[in-house]
Amino acid sequence: MSGGDIAGLIAVGVFAVLVGLLAVPILKLGRVFDETSDTIRIVKDNVTPLLEEATVTISETNRQLARVDAITSSVEEATANVSSLVALFAATVGGPLIKIAGFSAGVRAAIVGLRAGRKTISPKN
Repeated sequence: MSGGDIAGLIAVGVFAVLVGLLAVPILKLGRVFDETSDTIRIVKDNVTPLLEEATVTISETNRQLARVDAITSSVEEATANVSSLVALFAATVGGPLIKIAGFSAGVRAAIVGLRAGRKTISPKN
């Protein structure tokens, strides 16, 4: 055996040790890829029912919002009707009530004036 053969054997041995040392991380990386594939498969299987459930929930929410919108429209219409009724009542009854209140205030002032006039015109003067 010559020196070149010995150097070649040493190089082959070092290369074999290097391949052996690199094989462990490569095997672990392969396991990580397998676990990742399994996880992706599980997520894919579970996402479909979750999306279907979310779709049902969203459509039910939209249906309820449509009902709330109809109720709100009815309440808005009732409020407008009550407002119109109050304005009509104020216009119909308010004017005569103000006139009656003014008339009664005038009568009361006249009565108070008459009573005050009697007190100033007394037989003692």
